[in-house]
Amino acid sequence: MFKRLLAGLALAVVAILAYAATRPDHFRVERSIRIAAPPEAIYALIADFHRWPAWSPYERKDPRMQREYRGAAAGLGALYAWNGNGEVGAGSLEISEAAAPARLVMQLRFERPLQTHNVAEFTLQPQDGMTQVRWAMSGPAPYLSKLIGVFVDMDRMIGRDFEAGLAALKTAAER
Repeated sequence: MFKRLLAGLALAVVAILAYAATRPDHFRVERSIRIAAPPEAIYALIADFHRWPAWSPYERKDPRMQREYRGAAAGLGALYAWNGNGEVGAGSLEISEAAAPARLVMQLRFERPLQTHNVAEFTLQPQDGMTQVRWAMSGPAPYLSKLIGVFVDMDRMIGRDFEAGLAALKTAAER
């Protein structure tokens, strides 16, 4: 009986490991919202990392996190580094492309809890007197990420943060 249980458990572990290997090599999480403000006003809130405490969901997860700003004050070349609790980890965000007021691309590097390098992108598009704002993150999915993804829905987890951030961005921009 014990041998069968052990064999069944081993088979389940092998099946999970094999399934993880078949998952995509890249991931993308994206959320959007319509905001009743011009793209220029919204862009200013995103392109200046000093203004992120007004809307970023990660700022709320660790109000005591250590922050460092380097490079340009805002826009292309601006860099924001943080070191926080277990929920926000440590890393940096650097604006690598800026096309005001329509698009910002950022290099996102996490040092902890896992070392990763992803791309975050904000696009702003005027639409019927409002602005459609899209926040996306994409990057490679190494095997460990694929394995974690078997048990944790990363799109849902990160997507919730994006939804909360976009809602707070809407509030800040519409003031």
